[in-house]
Amino acid sequence: MTRTTSVNHPPASTAGKIAAVLLLVVAAFQMTLAAGAPWGAAALGGSHPGVLPNELRVSTAVQGVIYLLLAAAVGTSWAGTTFRRRLLYGATALMVIGALMNLASTSFVERMLWVPVTVALVIALWRAARHDSLSDGPRSHVSYPTRAV
Repeated sequence: MTRTTSVNHPPASTAGKIAAVLLLVVAAFQMTLAAGAPWGAAALGGSHPGVLPNELRVSTAVQGVIYLLLAAAVGTSWAGTTFRRRLLYGATALMVIGALMNLASTSFVERMLWVPVTVALVIALWRAARHDSLSDGPRSHVSYPTRAV
């Protein structure tokens, strides 16, 4: 059975697909932290180098699932136009906050690794939200009438 794409469920834009890939990278990182990878210096301000404590491992697992769901919503056509656009704008705002938090982190690894990723996510999510396929109508462009001389 093939699924047809309708006006309410347009395919993801290139920016949306890029955002989805970046979100999958973040989700994979969160899941590896939850599984016990000794990468705590690159997460949560670097306050827990090595393997994270159990309560933080549960938290990172939940975050990983959220990032997976977000990647699916922004990188595919299963979410409706209005929902996807709002989700993209909301995720953009949260990624701006995330970028600022990563920038303020005391962890050098976190600043060097996650600041570029979150900034790239901000750009990709914003561009995906602004894509014409998610607009309520054609974007208005100013056109000036020409006069015959």
